[in-house]
Amino acid sequence: MSTHTVFVVDDESSVRKSLERLLRAAGYHVESFASADEFLRGEPEERIGCLVLDVKMPDLDGLELQQVLAEADRCLPIVFITGHGDIPTSVRAMKAGAVDFLAKPFDADDLLAAIERALEAAGNQASKRAERAEIERRLAALTPREQEVLRHVITGQLNKQIAADLGTSEKTIKVHRGRAMRKMQVQSVAELVRLCEKVGIHGP
Repeated sequence: MSTHTVFVVDDESSVRKSLERLLRAAGYHVESFASADEFLRGEPEERIGCLVLDVKMPDLDGLELQQVLAEADRCLPIVFITGHGDIPTSVRAMKAGAVDFLAKPFDADDLLAAIERALEAAGNQASKRAERAEIERRLAALTPREQEVLRHVITGQLNKQIAADLGTSEKTIKVHRGRAMRKMQVQSVAELVRLCEKVGIHGP
């Protein structure tokens, strides 16, 4: 059984019920919504999952919901389904990050395969976010001076070079460097560089 949630958004009741039966039979936890607005009101929390989304809906359509989620930095991979599919629409959806674009009537196996890809993407995104949050937590524990020294360290500078740049002693830099490495939980400069790159931290 999947621990992730498949959110179904389609204004046709018969389609929602059909998808719910199919997905639950395949072992997924499913929540369905009759409109994009209903989904936005009913799914406020961050959960790992994917969205099976109809393109043509009254009020907010599928592509507009995709844009709203992107602007909110909500990581929810989307599988589009539509009875009104055309090439420009599908290209726009895929360029905006959709996992797949299936025209009704679609094959159940195609949908399940697309959902698996979407959930895999969701899991990867969640892992990257958790990793980034942990790195940022470690960085926040550094003093301003330790952060300054860290930025010099990741450029490959030696302690005496950093000391000259910052106008202090090599011994002081060694202390700050050691504390920064411990707080960042790394054993080497190479490891420190990799962590900093993941959160966009570069040299001075």
